[in-house]
Amino acid sequence: MIQISVDGKALSIEPDQKPTHLFAENKDVVVCRINGTLKDLWTDLQEGDLVESVSIDSPDGLFVLRHSTAHVMAQAVQEVFADTKLGIGPPIKDGFYYDFDPKTPFNPDDLVKIESAMRKIVKEGQRFRRRVVTEKDALAELAHEPYKCELIGIKGPAGEEASVEVGGSELTIYDNLGRDGNPVWSDLCRGPHLPSTKHIPAFKLMRSAAAYWRGSEKNPMLQRIYGTAWPSQDDLNAHLEFLAEAEKRDHRRLGTELDLFSFPEEIGSGLAVFHPKGGIIRRAMEDYSRKRHEDENYEFVYSPHLTKAALFEKSGHLDWYSEGMYPPMIMDEELHADGTIKKPGQQYYMKPMNCPFHNLIFASRQRSYRELPLRLFEFGTVYRYEKSGVLHGITRARGFTQDDAHIYCTKDQMADELDSLLTFVLNLLRDYGLNDFYLELSTKNPEKFVGDDADWEEATETLRKAAMAQNLELVLDEGGAAFYG
Repeated sequence: MIQISVDGKALSIEPDQKPTHLFAENKDVVVCRINGTLKDLWTDLQEGDLVESVSIDSPDGLFVLRHSTAHVMAQAVQEVFADTKLGIGPPIKDGFYYDFDPKTPFNPDDLVKIESAMRKIVKEGQRFRRRVVTEKDALAELAHEPYKCELIGIKGPAGEEASVEVGGSELTIYDNLGRDGNPVWSDLCRGPHLPSTKHIPAFKLMRSAAAYWRGSEKNPMLQRIYGTAWPSQDDLNAHLEFLAEAEKRDHRRLGTELDLFSFPEEIGSGLAVFHPKGGIIRRAMEDYSRKRHEDENYEFVYSPHLTKAALFEKSGHLDWYSEGMYPPMIMDEELHADGTIKKPGQQYYMKPMNCPFHNLIFASRQRSYRELPLRLFEFGTVYRYEKSGVLHGITRARGFTQDDAHIYCTKDQMADELDSLLTFVLNLLRDYGLNDFYLELSTKNPEKFVGDDADWEEATETLRKAAMAQNLELVLDEGGAAFYG
């Protein structure tokens, strides 16, 4: 016998007992934590282990449910389309996706066939079995899967999409076992997974789309299938109903139906024009925002839409943000009759941010400490070369106007200014009818930052305290800060 703890209670068990036996009476438990780490229910137990049950409707349970459903989808795809190569298949908010390299793009009828094959796999109750492999053995076993072979050897940190496949201290392959106990399908994966496919209660495939391998346009274009999975059919139905209602309220649809704005092909993707009715709404929102800012002692400024390259070189944008900027324009260049350059021109860029312009306004003359804090505010139109795949109406565009402010203050004033700023911004959002939000604190990216560590640490801690004072959920975004803060 060995001694363990199960959900806080001491228990003596046989050495060959596994968590799946411990929770056999509770069908809602689909995975567990052993000494704090999420593990399969088929994991071997050791003397002194602390075991915690994880139900299917918990965040961890949903994560594993959707991850396992993604695997079942990949298995079904290769059953229906045998020559399809596998990419990665992570769980995401409310669902999952898997990237594939098929001979021809998927169509809606294909998704129906795949979903039907998935239901057969679920009905068979195939067990997920974890198997540790060496890099050499994994490369040999998956030689027919070029994308998987590329992932082998990567030790990605938690949070990266590829980390559902590889990472950590060892490579593992999961086998789906048939009723005779033999593998019927395998995939490179870190896990954990459900005990078997029969623990997938409700799912639906939603759509397919094109996606670059590992998110880079330099890589091959793959086919991505999105799906959703839930602890019960009622939960799935409620989610689908929510999506249907959200579709009716999609701002892109309303923009067309109410004649508010459009995205003419002649202008380009992500560049909106506001129609008269949309202009009325926008003007009302801007007027209210301007008044509220002025009431809080913000001073209104204007800046041009483009600048010489030197400004963004000095600010660091060209070093750290050039991929998000439109390419430069060459101005004032003079040519000889034969086309050779007589006088070199200068590079100008459309601005992706207003910060450097406001800094120039602040630096335009000597300032007295009596002027501080100085709060500058602008309806600044910026241009960012977003990838076409992430564009989404006017919520993710390539050209947009933001009510942008920069506050210049002493270090002693920083805490009070942050508290005042957050209170003002949150109240302004509430005035517009937005009440459901949380705060996100982005910390320094160790590979992409300017300034010294001490200043970053002080600024981050001051931001954290100001955020905590708002009594809202605070989510840490490790390494997500812009290069300047």
